[in-house]
Amino acid sequence: MNFLKNKRNFTALFGLVIGFANGLLGTGGGILTVPFLKKCGMEQKAAHTNAVAVILPITVLSGALYLVKGHVTVADAIPFIPSGLIGAVIGTFIIKKISPLWLKRIFGVFIIYAGIRLLLK
Repeated sequence: MNFLKNKRNFTALFGLVIGFANGLLGTGGGILTVPFLKKCGMEQKAAHTNAVAVILPITVLSGALYLVKGHVTVADAIPFIPSGLIGAVIGTFIIKKISPLWLKRIFGVFIIYAGIRLLLK
Protein backbone atom coordinates (compact mmCIF):
# COMPACT_ATOMS: atom_id res chain seq x y z
CA MET A 1 0.00 0.00 0.00
CA ASN A 2 3.01 2.32 -0.17
CA PHE A 3 1.81 3.16 -3.68
CA LEU A 4 -1.31 4.84 -2.27
CA LYS A 5 0.60 6.84 0.36
CA ASN A 6 1.99 9.02 -2.43
CA LYS A 7 -0.61 11.75 -3.06
CA ARG A 8 0.02 11.79 -6.82
CA ASN A 9 -0.52 8.04 -7.09
CA PHE A 10 -3.66 8.23 -4.96
CA THR A 11 -5.02 11.11 -7.04
CA ALA A 12 -4.24 9.32 -10.31
CA LEU A 13 -5.90 6.14 -9.05
CA PHE A 14 -8.96 8.06 -7.92
CA GLY A 15 -9.11 9.83 -11.29
CA LEU A 16 -9.20 6.40 -12.90
CA VAL A 17 -12.06 5.35 -10.60
CA ILE A 18 -13.98 8.57 -11.37
CA GLY A 19 -13.51 8.11 -15.12
CA PHE A 20 -14.52 4.45 -14.93
CA ALA A 21 -17.68 5.24 -12.95
CA ASN A 22 -18.56 8.08 -15.31
CA GLY A 23 -18.05 5.95 -18.41
CA LEU A 24 -19.89 2.94 -17.02
CA LEU A 25 -22.67 4.51 -14.96
CA GLY A 26 -22.93 8.07 -16.25
CA THR A 27 -22.08 9.27 -12.78
CA GLY A 28 -19.03 9.46 -10.64
CA GLY A 29 -18.53 13.09 -11.22
CA GLY A 30 -20.26 14.51 -8.20
CA ILE A 31 -20.92 11.39 -6.21
CA LEU A 32 -17.27 10.37 -6.14
CA THR A 33 -15.38 13.55 -6.94
CA VAL A 34 -16.87 15.85 -4.30
CA PRO A 35 -15.98 13.60 -1.34
CA PHE A 36 -12.52 12.96 -2.80
CA LEU A 37 -11.80 16.66 -3.23
CA LYS A 38 -12.99 17.31 0.32
CA LYS A 39 -10.64 14.57 1.54
CA CYS A 40 -7.85 16.39 -0.28
CA GLY A 41 -8.58 19.49 1.80
CA MET A 42 -11.02 21.50 -0.29
CA GLU A 43 -13.94 23.26 1.35
CA GLN A 44 -17.47 22.13 0.49
CA LYS A 45 -18.25 24.75 -2.17
CA ALA A 46 -14.81 24.48 -3.75
CA ALA A 47 -15.18 20.70 -3.96
CA HIS A 48 -18.54 21.03 -5.73
CA THR A 49 -17.36 23.65 -8.19
CA ASN A 50 -14.06 21.89 -8.92
CA ALA A 51 -15.90 18.59 -9.43
CA VAL A 52 -17.53 20.16 -12.48
CA ALA A 53 -14.12 20.99 -13.91
CA VAL A 54 -12.99 17.40 -13.30
CA ILE A 55 -16.15 15.91 -14.77
CA LEU A 56 -16.31 18.05 -17.92
CA PRO A 57 -13.48 16.47 -19.94
CA ILE A 58 -14.39 12.99 -18.69
CA THR A 59 -18.03 13.46 -19.69
CA VAL A 60 -17.15 14.94 -23.09
CA LEU A 61 -14.89 11.97 -23.84
CA SER A 62 -17.45 9.41 -22.60
CA GLY A 63 -20.21 11.09 -24.60
CA ALA A 64 -18.09 11.22 -27.75
CA LEU A 65 -17.17 7.56 -27.42
CA TYR A 66 -20.80 6.56 -26.89
CA LEU A 67 -21.77 8.66 -29.92
CA VAL A 68 -19.06 7.12 -32.14
CA LYS A 69 -19.99 3.60 -31.00
CA GLY A 70 -23.66 4.29 -31.81
CA HIS A 71 -24.91 3.90 -28.22
CA VAL A 72 -26.39 7.39 -28.20
CA THR A 73 -27.77 9.77 -30.80
CA VAL A 74 -27.61 13.53 -30.82
CA ALA A 75 -31.35 13.60 -31.49
CA ASP A 76 -32.00 11.82 -28.19
CA ALA A 77 -29.85 14.28 -26.25
CA ILE A 78 -30.89 17.57 -27.86
CA PRO A 79 -34.23 18.00 -26.00
CA PHE A 80 -32.39 17.99 -22.65
CA ILE A 81 -29.55 20.35 -23.53
CA PRO A 82 -31.31 23.78 -23.46
CA SER A 83 -32.99 23.24 -20.11
CA GLY A 84 -29.83 21.57 -18.76
CA LEU A 85 -27.80 24.65 -19.70
CA ILE A 86 -30.35 26.91 -18.02
CA GLY A 87 -30.24 24.73 -14.92
CA ALA A 88 -26.45 24.90 -14.89
CA VAL A 89 -26.52 28.71 -15.00
CA ILE A 90 -29.08 28.85 -12.18
CA GLY A 91 -27.03 26.40 -10.13
CA THR A 92 -23.87 28.48 -10.46
CA PHE A 93 -25.69 31.52 -9.09
CA ILE A 94 -27.43 29.65 -6.29
CA ILE A 95 -24.31 27.88 -5.00
CA LYS A 96 -22.89 31.27 -4.01
CA LYS A 97 -25.87 31.89 -1.74
CA ILE A 98 -26.12 28.46 -0.05
CA SER A 99 -24.17 27.75 3.11
CA PRO A 100 -21.68 24.86 2.95
CA LEU A 101 -23.75 22.98 5.53
CA TRP A 102 -26.92 23.19 3.43
CA LEU A 103 -25.01 22.35 0.27
CA LYS A 104 -23.71 19.23 2.01
CA ARG A 105 -27.23 18.31 3.18
CA ILE A 106 -28.78 18.83 -0.26
CA PHE A 107 -26.03 16.73 -1.83
CA GLY A 108 -26.59 13.98 0.74
CA VAL A 109 -30.35 13.94 0.21
CA PHE A 110 -29.86 13.74 -3.54
CA ILE A 111 -27.47 10.78 -3.20
CA ILE A 112 -29.82 8.97 -0.81
CA TYR A 113 -32.82 9.60 -3.12
CA ALA A 114 -30.89 8.37 -6.16
CA GLY A 115 -29.70 5.27 -4.32
CA ILE A 116 -33.16 4.35 -3.05
CA ARG A 117 -34.70 4.96 -6.45
CA LEU A 118 -32.13 2.71 -8.12
CA LEU A 119 -32.63 -0.05 -5.56
CA LEU A 120 -36.42 -0.02 -5.84
CA LYS A 121 -36.85 0.27 -9.61
